[in-house]
Amino acid sequence: MTAAIVLAAGRGTRFGGGKMLAEINGRPMLQHVLDLAAHTELDPVVVVLGEDADAIEAATAWRRELRVRNDDPGRGISSSLKLGLEALGDSDRVLILLGDQPNLTVGQLRQIVDAGRASRPITVPRYRGRPGNPVLLERSVWSMAGALDGDRGMSQLFSANSPLVWYVDVDGDNPDVDTEADLAALSRDGG
Repeated sequence: MTAAIVLAAGRGTRFGGGKMLAEINGRPMLQHVLDLAAHTELDPVVVVLGEDADAIEAATAWRRELRVRNDDPGRGISSSLKLGLEALGDSDRVLILLGDQPNLTVGQLRQIVDAGRASRPITVPRYRGRPGNPVLLERSVWSMAGALDGDRGMSQLFSANSPLVWYVDVDGDNPDVDTEADLAALSRDGG
């Protein structure tokens, strides 16, 4: 079984705050990512929340997700990744989802998860030739991922360990929602 970590602790400063609660089709942005994880049958699902955890907890329809709080999200996305990995327990592989990518599809996630059974322990999707998220990690590289530092995310892992990376070309796109303009563009495009 493939587990998931949903990184949702960022402050969303470029968005103006409250990004995970921004509504898309009547539901909070984060809810779309959690629903996707459930429909893709990822288990367990660990969600790392930040300073607005109480508001997110109240606005979200939870299933069995394990919620973890990052009390210092200013240390960067790597601090949330470490907390998520520590909470996973005995899973063999994990898909690292970003809470601000609500437009992913079940088909895209299955492409990544299925391709991850290759001989390399880090699977990175490429959308139109560009590496992106979510990244799939086999347990053998979790300690490397846990040693990351700062706010650069997974790119520092695969750039420093290219022999361990398997790239998979995924149909479509997977835009981040970092600003109000990104959200408006997603809504215009039918997100």
